[in-house]
Amino acid sequence: MAAVRQVHLVRHGEVDNPQGVLYGRLPGYHLSALGQRMAQAAADELAGRRRSLAALIASPLTRTQESAAPIAAAFSIGIGTDERVVEPGNRFEGTVMARAARNPLNWPWLINPLRPSWGEAYSSIARRMSDAVTDAFAQPWLSADEAGDVVIVSHQLPIWIEHLTVVGGGYVHDPRHRRCTLSSITTFEQRGMRLFEVGYADPAAPLAESAVDVGAV
Repeated sequence: MAAVRQVHLVRHGEVDNPQGVLYGRLPGYHLSALGQRMAQAAADELAGRRRSLAALIASPLTRTQESAAPIAAAFSIGIGTDERVVEPGNRFEGTVMARAARNPLNWPWLINPLRPSWGEAYSSIARRMSDAVTDAFAQPWLSADEAGDVVIVSHQLPIWIEHLTVVGGGYVHDPRHRRCTLSSITTFEQRGMRLFEVGYADPAAPLAESAVDVGAV
């Protein structure tokens, strides 16, 4: 049996962002108090499954590292960092998107939503996320005694793009309709050479009604 049985992609919790800034990869954006509760809900959900955890990985951004912390505590495991699961770059980082979109100087960056023209191409996100998930399943240093799952704490768009890659639906989509809520858990298994999505959980759903920042890009 493979050492890694499932890979869970966990989205971070709510970010403290009262100004509604598109923070992207900007440093210094921490979880809100509600976001910390959301991250704990994800950790509780994973712990409640009573599955062993072989590795915990997070993107280098503050909000994902903070969201990984309660998982690390629940499983007594360290947090590894993988640049490949980071938030995509965006031309509008540091702005309020609704205002930026009304400025004619920004319209050239909005011309092609199919790529999208305002940030990293969906195909590029797909390549790095697929590589990260494939490597998570490989974990050649694990012995049979260390078999378990891998959790990767990432961001909405990278997780959604990996979902689309696995189900084969193409990458063009409406960002408002991504099924990847705050602190959600999307689970994959590898069978032979193929990946399959085998589960989706929304443990922070009871908290989401109070969320101010949903973070969709």
